[in-house]
Amino acid sequence: MDNLQLLVNGLANGCVYGLIALGFVLIYKATEAVNFAQGDLMMLGAFFTIGLTNTEYMGLPFWMALPISLGLMAVLGYAIDRLLIRQMFGQSQTAVVILTIALGFVIRFVAGIIWGHAPQTLQNPLAGREVSFGGLVLGLEEVAVIVVTVLLTWSLYIFFSRTKLGLAMQASSQNQLAAYYMGIPVKRVQGFVWALAGVVACVAGILFATKGSVDPATGLIGIKGFAAAVIGGFGSLPGALAGGLIVGVIEPFASRYIAAGYSQVAPYALLLLVLVFRPHGLFSQVRTKKV
Repeated sequence: MDNLQLLVNGLANGCVYGLIALGFVLIYKATEAVNFAQGDLMMLGAFFTIGLTNTEYMGLPFWMALPISLGLMAVLGYAIDRLLIRQMFGQSQTAVVILTIALGFVIRFVAGIIWGHAPQTLQNPLAGREVSFGGLVLGLEEVAVIVVTVLLTWSLYIFFSRTKLGLAMQASSQNQLAAYYMGIPVKRVQGFVWALAGVVACVAGILFATKGSVDPATGLIGIKGFAAAVIGGFGSLPGALAGGLIVGVIEPFASRYIAAGYSQVAPYALLLLVLVFRPHGLFSQVRTKKV
């Protein structure tokens, strides 16, 4: 039963990593850029919701603050593309990566100024509520994390594989000039992807904040999300979730059966093995172009 409890806790944490990985994959699939500020956007989405919900700030009802936070993060994601990423047109991917790393530092700095550096928790209707199955005790926060993550991943997979806009996004990533000549509004599509990645980051931040405390350094969790995306396969949405689950499950079991310090190292050790033996990721697949 202890192992089962570890597994469930690991899956809940892994879902958060998977959502961050989804943000990486979304932007990469549509623009072939890697956004290393995705973890910091997650942290900012959590703080937006804390600022709107907690009584020491605005004190709005949780279900009212939720869509406002999602909307703010969508606008921020679009603004990042419009004001920063588009200015890098024609530059190397390395320059874009450096830009997003610098953006992450700025977001953490601004969050520290506004909300301080002390850990804060999100006041939410699921806090302190539990369900039990036999001897297994689950917090409703953990159940919500798992359910929301699975539904969101499935929805995004259907969106990219079945809708015209999703296919247009993939066409833009494969050849922007050809997509433009085919009548696809490449810039508008790219802006929509960054807005969508902001929304996904906000969902991840809210779910993370329901489980534990948040501070500006929480944004560094994006490194684990990146590892999850690489392990699962950087072009695969289901692979991103699977990679996040793998990373989340490895941590508690490594801490339990190896040593506490190894829980932080184990995911990166797996990342090295994947890069050596299956560099395209565990769940990568050869796909045919549909556009």
